[in-house]
Amino acid sequence: MNLPFDYDRVAVAEFGGTTPTTTDFEHARVVILPVPLDRTTSYVAGTRNGPHEILRASSHMELWDEETETDVHSIGIFTLPEMEFPFATIDEVIQEIRRVASEIVSRGKFPFILGGEHSITAPIVAAVAQKHTGLSVLQIDAHADLRDSFMGTPHNHACAMRRVLEYARTTQVGIRSLSPQEAAAAPTLPTEIFYDFNMRQDLNWIERIVDSLGQTVYITIDCDGLDPAIMPATGTPEPGGLTWYETLALLRRVIESRNVVGCDLVELAPMPGNVAPNFLCAKLVYKILSYRFGAEVRAK
Repeated sequence: MNLPFDYDRVAVAEFGGTTPTTTDFEHARVVILPVPLDRTTSYVAGTRNGPHEILRASSHMELWDEETETDVHSIGIFTLPEMEFPFATIDEVIQEIRRVASEIVSRGKFPFILGGEHSITAPIVAAVAQKHTGLSVLQIDAHADLRDSFMGTPHNHACAMRRVLEYARTTQVGIRSLSPQEAAAAPTLPTEIFYDFNMRQDLNWIERIVDSLGQTVYITIDCDGLDPAIMPATGTPEPGGLTWYETLALLRRVIESRNVVGCDLVELAPMPGNVAPNFLCAKLVYKILSYRFGAEVRAK
């Protein structure tokens, strides 16, 4: 595979499988980057296997989206090889993720990153914010991830959004787990939190979330933001969370009303014998791309 930039990598699997619309990097509108990092997870490990299993599940996915009435694969979706970090320190890993993300963004591609643990998000946001001033971030997650440091590093997955706040303000949705220190710090930080226990009491909760965002948005989705009834395959499956159709309604409204310039999906820890969560993640990626590029496909 010829790439316009290089990094340590392993063999590629195409998102959506091999189709007649598979494209090369130059002509792709969307570039998918698998980042199988699993350095700081502390309860259930296995997120290193998430990207591969999402790609594998996607090869069994039908490409017609009945909701948008499109096959968004036709815009050109290019899957990069998985990044590999055999001997790097966590600081070096973060720097390398930012470098590779910058290579993608600087070439005008829509980056969709598959994790791996949530610590990958901050360097990606840093790369996106460098191109898009005034960026804001929508986070769907069970956890606030606002610790300044945890287990000896500021790059722990429990610090993911604290690091993101160094580059963009955030809106955090579905939150239902945080430490006393995070709760004390949150009011002083450039973030707005929609707690899972009461956000639906306002029937217009989706519009309130949209209103909290700037015009240019990056979306980060931690699998544990979803109800563990449909997403058990994650390190800390907190009770509660968004249902499938709540998630889709929120994402569609955000994408319709804001300029979404990138996305990541993180913290899938595949469960042997249960492929449903892997398939859900693949489908969620495709739904987001269908919302984002469906109108463009229909206009052709």
